[in-house]
Amino acid sequence: MKKIIITAAVLVGINAAANAQQVNANNASGTAQQAVQLALSNALEITFVAANAATGATVALPFTTSDHYENGVESDEQQLKIRSNKNFGITVKTSAATFTVNDGQNTSSSSMPTSVLGLAVTDNNTGGLLGQGFSSSTYNSLSATATNLITGAGRGGNQNFKVKYKATPGFAYPAGLYATDVIFTATQQ
Repeated sequence: MKKIIITAAVLVGINAAANAQQVNANNASGTAQQAVQLALSNALEITFVAANAATGATVALPFTTSDHYENGVESDEQQLKIRSNKNFGITVKTSAATFTVNDGQNTSSSSMPTSVLGLAVTDNNTGGLLGQGFSSSTYNSLSATATNLITGAGRGGNQNFKVKYKATPGFAYPAGLYATDVIFTATQQ
């Protein structure tokens, strides 16, 4: 009799388990799916770090002694940062072939060529190579023609480089405030 009761209990347990599985198998389920697309465009920005803008502060090079005229005057380092989602290159040029001059009363074109202004790349953290004639130890003369400053730079959010200027006008030009714009252009490759 004990065996019948135990057998009956086992059968009831098996039947209950089978019914539970059958109830779970009858539960409904569903899925939903959605595509997500990222519409990325080419992104490129070049800024002067100190100004956090595309226009840097004016670089003043005062000539106050005869040695300055003969040996030139160097600027402090100027740091630029590029953010790009593609590899890029950088060119540099001046806004005109000659400096403008303000003699205290008028501003006009001068005969001083922008080639008296040289540029050296003192630090390059772009992953690119310096253009022909540019180095960290010598100054390359600038002109109104765009010249490759850095080629093959890698993409990233904090690609940067530093430059210094040196002007060596000699004694051929009268007193005045001489100015030109130096234009750095980053172009994705």
